[in-house]
Amino acid sequence: MKSKIFGVSLGPGDPELITIKALKALQKADIIYCPGTPAKSRARDILQTLPLDINRVQLFQVPMSKDRTEANRVYDNICEEIDRHVNNNLTVAIVAEGDSGFYSSVNYMFDKLAAMHLPVTTIAGVPAFIAAGALSGLHIVKQEEKLVVLPGITTNGELHELLSTNHVVVIMKLSQCTGEIHRFMRDNPHHEYHYYENVGTPEELHLTAYNGIIERNYPYFSLMIIRPGKQLA
Repeated sequence: MKSKIFGVSLGPGDPELITIKALKALQKADIIYCPGTPAKSRARDILQTLPLDINRVQLFQVPMSKDRTEANRVYDNICEEIDRHVNNNLTVAIVAEGDSGFYSSVNYMFDKLAAMHLPVTTIAGVPAFIAAGALSGLHIVKQEEKLVVLPGITTNGELHELLSTNHVVVIMKLSQCTGEIHRFMRDNPHHEYHYYENVGTPEELHLTAYNGIIERNYPYFSLMIIRPGKQLA
C-alpha cells in the first residue's frame, strides 16, 4: 500500500529551515493535523508562513501530563479519523516541530497507525540543538568526541559522570530540571555552557555568561549544550 500519510518535521521554528520535501508534502496534503490550540501553537505559527492552504490545518490539543492516558485517547481518536480519511482517498500530514523522530510525541500516532496497517512516510527535519549550534557558530562535537542527548530528567550526578568522562552533553526541555542544572553549574563552573531559548524564532536567545545562565528560570522551549572544561588545580 502506497503511503497516504506523512509525518512532516517542521524544524525548530524558522520556516526557512523546513526542507523542500516537507513543504511539498504539506502542499499535497488534503488535511494537516497540527498540535496546539487556537490560542497557542508554534507548529501552526510556522505553517501560517508557508505557501499552502491554511484552511487544511486541523488543530488538536494534547493534555500535557505525565499520565498519558488522556493524551493517548486523543491520539487514538485522531488515528481513527485518519483511517477514515485514507479510506476516502485523502492524503494526510501530521506535523511536528523539530524532527518527528526526536523526542516527539506524535510517534505514538505513527506506531498506532502502523499497527492499523496504515504506513507513515516520515520526513526529516532540523532538531533544535543542531539549529542552536548553527545560531551560535558552535562546533558541537569535534573529531572523536562523544555526544549524549538527554531529556529534561537528568540529575547532577548523571551530568557529573558524563562531563568528567569528556562527553559533550545536550539537555532538552530544561524547565523540567532547572534545580539540577543550577546545582551542577554551581559545583562545576569550569565547563563551557551554551544556553538557548526559542531557537529559530524572533525571540531566540543564546547565552554563554555563567551568571546569566545560572540565575535564569528556564522556559519550555530551552536547551543547553555543555562542553567539558578543564578544572583548575
